This record gives sequence, structure tokens and C-alpha cells, in this order.
Amino acid sequence: MEYRSLGRTGVQVSPLCLGAMMLGPWGNNDTADSIRIIHRALDAGINFIDTADVYSGGASEEIVGQALQGHRDEVFLATKFFMPMSEDPNQRGGSRRWIMQEVENSLRRLNTDHIDLYQVHRPSPDTDVEETLGALTDLVRQGKVRYIGSSSYSGSQIVEAQWASRERNLERFVTEQPPYSILVRGIEEDILPTVQRHGMGTLTYSPLSGGWLSGRWRKDSASAPTSSARPNARFDMSSPANQRKLDIVEELAQLAEQNGLTLIELAIAFAISHPGVTASIVGPRTMEQLETYLPAADMSLGTDVLDRIDQLVAPGVTINPEDNSYGAHELTPQARRR
Repeated sequence: MEYRSLGRTGVQVSPLCLGAMMLGPWGNNDTADSIRIIHRALDAGINFIDTADVYSGGASEEIVGQALQGHRDEVFLATKFFMPMSEDPNQRGGSRRWIMQEVENSLRRLNTDHIDLYQVHRPSPDTDVEETLGALTDLVRQGKVRYIGSSSYSGSQIVEAQWASRERNLERFVTEQPPYSILVRGIEEDILPTVQRHGMGTLTYSPLSGGWLSGRWRKDSASAPTSSARPNARFDMSSPANQRKLDIVEELAQLAEQNGLTLIELAIAFAISHPGVTASIVGPRTMEQLETYLPAADMSLGTDVLDRIDQLVAPGVTINPEDNSYGAHELTPQARRR
């Protein structure tokens, strides 16, 4: 497996990052099996693991911590904070009060004395970015955190954070974590160029677009998700955008077969082929799923394949806008004139 530079940090990471969201009660509640999945990823050359405090209420971090005993120095370990951890309104967000408390909780669950990359899970419309960056800077200076990053920030929010770091002499975000797949290409328009200009690494998530590119749901298939099964506009089959996605998936499946690939391999290889992408986060629930992801790390898509993908989904286009998770609060009704 060839490794890549994480922005301008000098750190080298694998093009596949093991996402641990599904390791724990949210996905795989067998701790021993989850640990085996992590060890298999390490054996395959993955040296990058991403989790978050909120995943399975902290259980994911605990599983990762158990799995990394004896392997900690081999892994670039990332986690995130921000999402609600209880009903208490102060046990969430990007305030100094919460960051200083929650980093200790994550360190304990991960059974480590430092976090390599500590990320803000979402931007906050009501918290000054200097408040968040100031607390994170102190954690870096204390040695509890090595680097800091953002997740699901819009282009303007990335620029604002970089400006604040420079003006206030604070640590800067060295990574951004946005959604990216063949069906969700919105970040190509603004976020990827912005991240590249600022020398940041990009850790994209959901390369299979929430299962759309896994082959799980196909046109006229009885297994297609419904709005009642998945009460979310991203999976509402009555949506014209989602019907279009199903059509595109059929075309992509044919393209993959013509090139001796599985649909999963095509999707993941696409996600890591963009020069602005450092690594793509893959989140297996089972060992079998992990094994289907691993071959893509060493695949290179030809120009003809990429051109065909561009014909199906133009660069910068997200077929269903509901799949974008960045900058959402900037377009709330309160932020509009009407």
C-alpha cells in the first residue's frame, strides 16, 4: 500500500482510513470481532483509524483503544467531538468548557495519552471559531493532541478558521473531513480547491454514499430502501433525485463489470483518485465488508473510466442535495431573506 502526505504535516497515511463508526452497538456489537476487523486492517497496511466520541455512545472509542494495545505507535489515530453526549446542553458543541472535559473522556476510552488528530465533528453557528481553536491549541501545547481538524465545514468556514488561526496565533486545522463519492461530488466545486490552497489534508467519508454504491440497492429491486424503512430524504424512493441515483448506479455497475471491477471497488478507487483527497474513510461492519474494500487501495482508474463517470455525474454535482452535510446551517430559513 502506497502512503500519502497528510497535507503539509509530514505525516504519511494510507489512502484508506478505517472508520470505526460501525464497530460497537451501532453496527457490530461483538467486541472481539470488531477488534479482529481492526487488526486485519492493520495487517493490510492501513495505518489510519478514525472514530468519534458519539459513535455508540463512546463504545467505538473503547473498542479501538482495546484493539490498539501493543499497536498504538503504528497508527495515526483520529477522533472527533461536538455531537451531543447526553441531554445536558453543555455536553456537546465546540466550547472550551466541553472540549477540555471531553478530550479527557476520549483519552480514557481510547486508552492512550495522546490523540493524533482531534476533529470538530460539525461547525457551530453560535460558537466563535476562536473559542474552539483556542481550546484546541492549549491541548496541542499540553501534548494531549498532535494535530487538529474540521469536519463538514463549508469553504467559507474553512477560510474563516484558517484566518483566525493566523491572526490569533492559534493552531490551525490541518485536515477537513467532508462527504465524497461518485454520487456526491459537491466538494469538488469549492471545498477541495479551498483545502488544497491552504495545504490541508482531506479525509473524505461515505465513498459508498450511504450504501447506494455498494450494490445493496438496485433499480426494481425489492431490497431498495423506502422512506418508511429509512425516514430520511436521502432514501426516499419517491424522490426524482433518488430515482436518478438508481439509474446512475445501474450504469456504474455495468462500467465496473466492463473493467473487471466490483461496484464497490470502482466507488472507492474513484474516491481516492482525486488529487485533492488524502484518504477515504471506509467503515465496515463485518470482516467480509472490509475484505471487499481493501483491493481498491491499490487500484488506479483509467482516463476512459473517469471520463465515463464524469458523463454520468458531472464534476462538482451532487445528485441529491440532501446528501451534502456541510454548511447546512448557512442556508437555514433564519439565514435567508425569506
